[in-house]
Amino acid sequence: FFSLVPNMPGTACNASHQPTKYVVVVGGVCSSLGKGVTSSSIGAVLKTQGFRVTAIKIDPYVNVDAGLMSPFEHGEVFVLDDGGEVDLDLGNYERTMDLHLGRDNNITTGKIYSTVIDKERRGEYLGKTVQMIPHVTDEITSRIQRVAQEPTDGTGLQPHVCLIELGGTVGDIESMVFLESLRMLRYQVGPENFCLVICSLIPIMGGVQKTKPTQHTVKTLLSLGLQPDLIVCRCEEPVQDPTRAKISQQCGVPSQAVLSVHTVPNLYNIPGMLAEGGIVNLLTAVLRLDRVDKYMGPKTKALTHILSLQDWEDLARTKNSKSKEVKIAIVAKYTEKDVEGRAYTGDTYLSVIKALDHSAIFVDRTLVVVWVDSGDLEKDPEDEDFQACIKKMSEADGILVPGGFGDRGHEGKIFATNWARENKKPFLGVCLGMQMAVVGFCRSQLGLDGCTSEEFDPEKQRVHVMRYMPEVSKEYMGATMVLGARTIRLRSDSMAYKLYGGLTEIVERQRHRYEVNQPYIENMEAAGLLFVGRDLTGERMEVIELSPEHEHPFYLATQFHPEFKSRPGHPAPPFLGLLLAATGKLESGLRDCMKRGPVNHYRATGNNSFNSFNNNCIGYTQPTSQA
Repeated sequence: FFSLVPNMPGTACNASHQPTKYVVVVGGVCSSLGKGVTSSSIGAVLKTQGFRVTAIKIDPYVNVDAGLMSPFEHGEVFVLDDGGEVDLDLGNYERTMDLHLGRDNNITTGKIYSTVIDKERRGEYLGKTVQMIPHVTDEITSRIQRVAQEPTDGTGLQPHVCLIELGGTVGDIESMVFLESLRMLRYQVGPENFCLVICSLIPIMGGVQKTKPTQHTVKTLLSLGLQPDLIVCRCEEPVQDPTRAKISQQCGVPSQAVLSVHTVPNLYNIPGMLAEGGIVNLLTAVLRLDRVDKYMGPKTKALTHILSLQDWEDLARTKNSKSKEVKIAIVAKYTEKDVEGRAYTGDTYLSVIKALDHSAIFVDRTLVVVWVDSGDLEKDPEDEDFQACIKKMSEADGILVPGGFGDRGHEGKIFATNWARENKKPFLGVCLGMQMAVVGFCRSQLGLDGCTSEEFDPEKQRVHVMRYMPEVSKEYMGATMVLGARTIRLRSDSMAYKLYGGLTEIVERQRHRYEVNQPYIENMEAAGLLFVGRDLTGERMEVIELSPEHEHPFYLATQFHPEFKSRPGHPAPPFLGLLLAATGKLESGLRDCMKRGPVNHYRATGNNSFNSFNNNCIGYTQPTSQA
């Protein structure tokens, strides 16, 4: 049912002239309907059928990128190989479709306006009055078509299908210019290369599924010259046949093109749900995918591996069937409390949660996350909030200290890194988590009382074991730190080496402004804090572990962000190490990692074209020592 009609001899398009197909996903009624999950799941299903895919996220906000946006308001900032700081939906695309995207795959109003104004200042419009139509819309459509041609799956070959998600909701004033651009794009590429998908809410009121919100969304689109081809209905329950028939009649789409994507136990169910709804056949009818030559050029390895529909079904079933739990305490600073006083973080740590979830499935456990507000760990030890945090960490199977910026809560993170070390609790630190582990170790093991990071003591009144990287700008905040993929050398006698399947050089993504101060490294290593991962110069510290003399079950921290490259079926190695230790499986797990060997997209060489980004990210120069 899910297989396409095979290509007949002579029917496939010429490889070099094969047009890219566009699947555009827009949202109606309200935000947070799952447009990103819908887009990435459609892409995942297409990949199971042999199509090469890529993705673009359009964000109508005027910010140039997501780098300076509040994590409380916007969720996490996802970092790409080329250093792009982008919307978290691009993380969904990469994880679900196994892609490595670039900064151009995130289009914002800020980027478009900046480019148009720069062109006007250079005189490229030859004195014309610069207007929203055609100048801004032309910039949008040309950028979409350029980015859609760029390979992102490691093959080096042009994608067959480009998934485009328009952020926000149909009818928002800030997205109007993009909707007009999409109307123009359909005209430019032809209807056989353009499919419009609406993700719309079907509320249930008085036990009845209501269609009016969807009807009004489609009416708005029609007034803008856009006719939907497919309607994806988000509902708490499966969409009933009478509901589907009414939407079909009122919105002008075939009833089979009204798909039910109802609430499910976990998101791994979505690709299978779309496939069962006939998404492949529907897209084939609109885009004539049966005429696409799916096997242009030589076959190459995937960045990790291509999941089949059976793989997605197995992942969903495995996650649903777990009985034993593994409890991880995350010591975070970006937390708020709900009306019942419970800590929550929204999407601030989305990739961290995904990496933990991938690892929990891998070790056959159900993940339970316990949030610990690092600010509460700075309170008096007799305070009930402090005591509650200690109880949470004591009852957890492992402790994770993630990244962050700013002074607030950092002393609580330092306390947590020391507590985990002294109480032999499996520990993973990421970015700021590693920096605070270094500070905590120096305070307790080297006698450097009050030492800190330059980030928290700009007046330099205390000892700095973490320093500001000299090549990074202190005047501008946006995109002025170490960003993107870098090559890291691992010691072959380290635990990290085994977790990465025996690689001595790995490629991971970074986002930070501070580094370990060179003069203190020798004393730290002598005391048992080993820097087992360094950059190619050997001057910058990337991975720490405790020496065997400390007899710690698992104490590892990374300056980079391994969560950004975690995938279903291929969890980020440091996160996998934490979960293996938390479940008492570390020794056997390390042997299995070495037996399986490395995952392709961590290799520093091979078919990873993204490795060319190394040393080309914003602000890169060779490091120098500084006391």
